[in-house]
Formats: sequence, C-alpha cells, structure tokens
Amino acid sequence: PGNCWAFKGHQGQVVIRLPARVHLTAITVQHITKEASPSGTIISAPKDIAVFVSLPGASVDADREEETLLGMFTYNMEKDPIQTFPLKNMLLPRAFSHVKLLVKSNWGNPWYTCIYRVQVHGK
Repeated sequence: PGNCWAFKGHQGQVVIRLPARVHLTAITVQHITKEASPSGTIISAPKDIAVFVSLPGASVDADREEETLLGMFTYNMEKDPIQTFPLKNMLLPRAFSHVKLLVKSNWGNPWYTCIYRVQVHGK
C-alpha cells in the first residue's frame, strides 16, 4: 500500500510505450483492497477511465495529436481490485506501439489518485 503511481487531483493521464506493436484487446487496472489500505478506504482509486491510441497517419510532431477512443470504463471499487476491460479494437485493425490511459475522476479523494498497475493485453 502506498507504492503506487500517484498524481495530483482527480484527473491524470499516462502514455504507455509497448515493447512491440500490439493489436490491443483489453486493459487491466489494479488498485489495492480496502482491507490493505492503511485508512480503510480506497477513495484514491480511479473511477472513470478512457483509453486512447493515436490515429493512423497522425503526426507525432503535431501540437495536438489526433487520437481515437478505444473505450470508456468505470473502475468499481466494490469489485475485485484487478479489473479487465475489453477494448473496441475492431474499429482499428492495426497494431499500436503506444496507448494512453486517461483517468477522468476518482472515488472522492480531492488531493490525489493512485494506480497500482496497468496491464495492456493484445496480440
């Protein structure tokens, strides 16, 4: 507990560089359980999450990269701490080397949001 990727406030993002180009199929997000939390709560867990990839042909050097949404999900703090969400990869029949995880809100902590693990699944 406490050994997480924490960011200020209730919103944040991370871009994950994959070791190879991957046809994305799902993403897994992990937080700790209430029982493992020193405070007995997990209000720092992410709540609303969106997953993006860069659109084919989008310029890496552009001020504003064009992205496409592969899914929006709600991490449920009442369920298992490891939650897997399927991605809408049929819209983009190609492999990607980067994926962006955008946390839009958390479960009520005004100071920070924590993510313990993100796993990207694909072929």
